[in-house]
Parts: sequence; structure tokens; C-alpha cells
Amino acid sequence: MKLHVTVATALALSLAACSQPATEEAETETAAQALSLEALDAAVANEARPEQARELDASRKPAAVLAFLGLEEGDTAADLVSGGGYWAEILAKAVGPDGSVTAFEPEQFYNEEVWTALDEREPGIALERYRMEDFQSGEARFDFAVMNLVYHDLYWESEQYDVPRSEPQDYLASLYSIMKPGGIVGVIDHVGNEGDTRKTVEDFHRIDPAVVRADFEKAGFVLESESAMLANPEDGHDTSVFDPAIRGKTDRFIMKFVKPEA
Repeated sequence: MKLHVTVATALALSLAACSQPATEEAETETAAQALSLEALDAAVANEARPEQARELDASRKPAAVLAFLGLEEGDTAADLVSGGGYWAEILAKAVGPDGSVTAFEPEQFYNEEVWTALDEREPGIALERYRMEDFQSGEARFDFAVMNLVYHDLYWESEQYDVPRSEPQDYLASLYSIMKPGGIVGVIDHVGNEGDTRKTVEDFHRIDPAVVRADFEKAGFVLESESAMLANPEDGHDTSVFDPAIRGKTDRFIMKFVKPEA
């Protein structure tokens, strides 16, 4: 939950003959501040990060994205469908010692070698493994979460990768439950054209941004803002994101959702 500055003042005045001096009591909570772009750049510049991850930075613009989403020092943050911890590692440096990071990794995509190496670099990252189709509800514990290029996979099914058909609304209901009131969820994904969502995902691994917005709003989240910083107008949206001609250069949207305070 995001904290805001409050000042409570109590002034006691004696109206009797035996007067007392006026007193004032102030109770102030320090406002949490969104991390500066410079601080986030420093987290990204962490030289311990593997070269394979650092090579993705130019196209993903992680510092600018996290600045837009409003990550704060001390946040309890989650990397959703982590995919090896790219965002988790950056978040761990950014939120600092007063914050924490949990990476949620589906069992179907868990790579022990990758996660062992990450644990050696950033032992403070908590890893929670789960079946892709069985993301569980829980207590409201996260201030911030990011979901990068994977929301569309909630509409995906694959016998090869042991991913059965599931319902995105079930996932979002669980996500809503674990976010604190005021908590932020940032979603980045490949832009897809209108049409049959599951077919678009199967063919191109893309999703219509309108579908994402409707799904999150149906789950109770509020769309606070959007960014076009990862847009590519030259992407026709009709090519698989894995096609070498477009891979790493797809037209992507960023949405900032918030769980209402009440």
C-alpha cells in the first residue's frame, strides 16, 4: 500500500482561570517516493547480471519502464511468470534492503541451472514455483508486480510444453488477491490484432491490448496509464514474435493497472 504524508495536530487550550500553554503534536509519515530514473539505471547497470540478460536491455528499456510504472524503494515486488528472473534481478537491486522480491516461475519453464546461478548472485530473491494453470490466491502482500511479454500465454495451451487450457480470469482473480490495495501491476506485451484471442496467441504469441484492458478491469483493476515507449509502428502485428525479422523489435504496449484502495 502506498503511503502518503499526513499531519495530525492536537491543540489543547485551557479556557479556565488556571490556563495551560498551548501544545501542538504532529505525527508525520514519510511519503514513499518513486525511484528516479538514475537510481533505476544503476540497478540495471549491475555488472553481476549475465551478458544474455544485459543484451535485452536496449529493446526492453527496463529502467524507463519501471520509472513509468512507479516502482518505489522498499516495495514488496513480484516478477510474474518470471522466465528466468530478468526483471526479478533488476527489482532486487532497485527496491533496496527495505524491500523484497518474489519471482513466480511456472514449473513447466523452470530451469534449475538458471535459477541456481541467480540465487548465487541475488540470494534475497524468493522463488515460488507453481503449475502454469494453477496460480493460487493468497494474502495481499505485494505493492508492485510486473508481467513482461507473458500475459498472452494465459490464453495459450501446448501439449508439447505440458500447458493445458486455462482461464485468464482465474489467474487474475488470484493476482488481485495478492496485491495490496493501491498496488501496481505493470503489463508489457506484444501488440496483436483484433480477432480470436486464442488463435492470435497460438499463431503469433501476441494479444490485442483491448483484451488485456478488459480482462484486468473485469478482475477489478483500474487502468491508470499507458505508455508507447516500446511501440514500433513498422510492426504489422501479423508475424510471429519469434520470427528473426521482428524478434526483439515487436510493437509492444505498456499498461499500468492499480488495485483500488477500497
